[in-house]
Amino acid sequence: MKIPVEKGQEKGFLPNGRHVVEITDIQEGTSEHQNVPFFAARMENEDGFLTQRFYTSPAAMPILLSLYSAVGIHAEGGKDLDTKELLGKKLSIEVSDHTYAEPATGAERTIKQATGFQAA
Repeated sequence: MKIPVEKGQEKGFLPNGRHVVEITDIQEGTSEHQNVPFFAARMENEDGFLTQRFYTSPAAMPILLSLYSAVGIHAEGGKDLDTKELLGKKLSIEVSDHTYAEPATGAERTIKQATGFQAA
């Protein structure tokens, strides 16, 4: 059997720990369960990648501001932040496992997540 490897699939997940990464892709969407808008940022380096969802709700604003600040973009009242400005930016992230109960089924699920955003 041959298994095709598409561009971007040649890397595994980043291991837990601190990494300097580049944001290489942004995808926008809406959460499946509560219809909250989000963008998913692919962050990668030579060791692997991680795709992190960032929700654009008022409760998530401190996380968003931390991400933008780490790449040198500072929010101003009355002005929008553009996700496209994140492309190509480098930052330092802390990768760890995060376990939660899936809303639809209550089943336990573990994902990789990025936290601790800092300037690279």
